[in-house]
Amino acid sequence: MHGPIERKDIMTSTSTRRPVIALHGGCGVMSRALLSEAEWADARADIREALKAGYAILSSGGPAVAAVEACVMVLEDSPHFNAGHGATLNAAGQHELDASIMDGATGLAGAVAGARAVRNPVRLARRLMEQNIPMMLAGPAADEYAAARGLETMPQAYFTTPRRAEALATMRAHDRLGTFASESEKHGTVGAVALDCDGNLAAATSTGGFANKAVGRVGDSAIIGAGTYARNGVCAVSCTGQGEQFIRHVVAHEIAARIRYEHRPLADAVCAILAEAFTPHGIGGGVIAIDQAGTISAEFNTEGMFRGWIDAEGTLFVATHRD
Repeated sequence: MHGPIERKDIMTSTSTRRPVIALHGGCGVMSRALLSEAEWADARADIREALKAGYAILSSGGPAVAAVEACVMVLEDSPHFNAGHGATLNAAGQHELDASIMDGATGLAGAVAGARAVRNPVRLARRLMEQNIPMMLAGPAADEYAAARGLETMPQAYFTTPRRAEALATMRAHDRLGTFASESEKHGTVGAVALDCDGNLAAATSTGGFANKAVGRVGDSAIIGAGTYARNGVCAVSCTGQGEQFIRHVVAHEIAARIRYEHRPLADAVCAILAEAFTPHGIGGGVIAIDQAGTISAEFNTEGMFRGWIDAEGTLFVATHRD
């Protein structure tokens, strides 16, 4: 049974043009026994490093889209999150990586689905965004595109960690026994949103999907408007949870639409879609978002969500569980 949606808002002023950045590292049941105390501490440390990497770009006057890319890359390189190094394994014991990025200033976006070799899928997504057409590439074509443009590629073994190999074995055991797996055993995602000194918004998301997923399965993290969306004057959104549900409800865009057309506050728009499309069905979901005023919203209906932000005052905050 999922708990109530956590609401956390921080108001800032658009007149200050101070940058803001926020991230998530996936939501779920997140049993404290899932990781050792040292691993929880290391995960929180990597969240801090990711925020600092993005904020360094913002504080020097750099663009939001570069900040979210840098932030997500740190999480992709961490073994503690389900993206890049540390991504889940599919039913064939392989890694298939999804990512997307969107620039709220231009409306340009890029996405990659089912990549198997590019070290940082979010970096490839940004290259595709800058190329404009094609906006999205999948499978071997994505890896070939990355290699041809000098992006670092790695063997499949690079992405595998003992924890993800164990998760695949656990999921296969659930399948054999006909039992259900917890969310913490299945999936996770990373994502970032930012507002820069020029008032531009951006969002990025990256994932390995869920453990034992069907070969070729693509989730919301690769779909602009489902797992990632940014529009200047409205908001920037990155989602985490069961991807199919985010795709069905086009959640990231739906949040922006409710703000734009119904003039809802950011947290109200986010909480409403989680309450309508996820909680009644016992499906876990979480969202990290920033609106044009620099308000940060970190909402989730599960026991926890890796999350953190640096607000307009430069204050850094990191959390995992509700407490």
